[in-house]
Amino acid sequence: MYNSKISGLGFYVPDNVVTNEDLSKIMDTSDEWIQERTGIKQRHWIKEGSNETSATMGARAAEIAIERAGLDKDDIDFIIFATLSPDFYFPGCGVQIQEMLEMRTIGALDIRNQCSGFVYALSTGDQFIKTGMYKNILVIGSEYHSNGLDKTTRGRGVSVIFGDGAGACVLSRTEDNQKGILSSHLHSEGKYADKLIVESPSIKHWVPEILNSKEEDLSYFPYMDGTFVFKNAVVRFSEVIMEALSVNKIGPDDIDLFIPHQANLRISQFIQQKFKLRDDQVYNNITNYGNTTAASIVIALTEAWEKGKVKEDDIVLLAAFGSGFTWGSVLLRW
Repeated sequence: MYNSKISGLGFYVPDNVVTNEDLSKIMDTSDEWIQERTGIKQRHWIKEGSNETSATMGARAAEIAIERAGLDKDDIDFIIFATLSPDFYFPGCGVQIQEMLEMRTIGALDIRNQCSGFVYALSTGDQFIKTGMYKNILVIGSEYHSNGLDKTTRGRGVSVIFGDGAGACVLSRTEDNQKGILSSHLHSEGKYADKLIVESPSIKHWVPEILNSKEEDLSYFPYMDGTFVFKNAVVRFSEVIMEALSVNKIGPDDIDLFIPHQANLRISQFIQQKFKLRDDQVYNNITNYGNTTAASIVIALTEAWEKGKVKEDDIVLLAAFGSGFTWGSVLLRW
């Protein structure tokens, strides 16, 4: 059986930076209020009227990752695209990447696991490579949140959190079973789906209902029970981290770098303290990008790698928790 390793990384975010001060001009909030609750100072939002989308950002990140892997687009055997904000209700963004990058007629799979999307996508790609079906898989996480947020005081509890951006990696076959992805662990608990949700669009809120609606319908904006999500996140993060450590018979001290999903800096800090991880063992960048959902881990991993914080033979732990609820972890040796 083969192993899979990350051979190339890339990320892309829009040029438009939106600070907390910028948000305070359009809603009742402040830099202090946002930082205290989330740790976020700024985020990148696609400019209104721009042609950028989840797919176009994903394509830009993908081109960087493929080049850094030392490969050509024709070397890619399969595409996995994770997002909660696809360009269309259907088809998914995966086929758009195939067209935008002028690739062969390879398969494309779309993952809809929100904040856990990249972890799920990485685990899925790993299985395809382990069985020998594919050699090089392009894995993308990309989100265009800003156009679907309630940018008023009513929606500030959610809208200040999210940013736009994309990250990508190339997952490649290796015969070295000591390198690459060592294990992945995926979970879900659907009974809490309504605690973090966008209820519409859906088949029950389909076109006739949209056209005939005379009342303001908040179901099209994200809803989050923040306190409930926080409490569940810290429990599930801890469980899935312990699962990865236990399966691989290692302890927290053996982790060279832990990259959590960038949901909220306070969650990351709680987990760091619980596992007694040093600052140099944890990488967070939510301060500058906000929560980019399926893109957050791969953006952070790419940035950490670019800064030299990920080195040969390092043990890297990725973990995510989000809507669904879904959660998961991936442990790998660089």
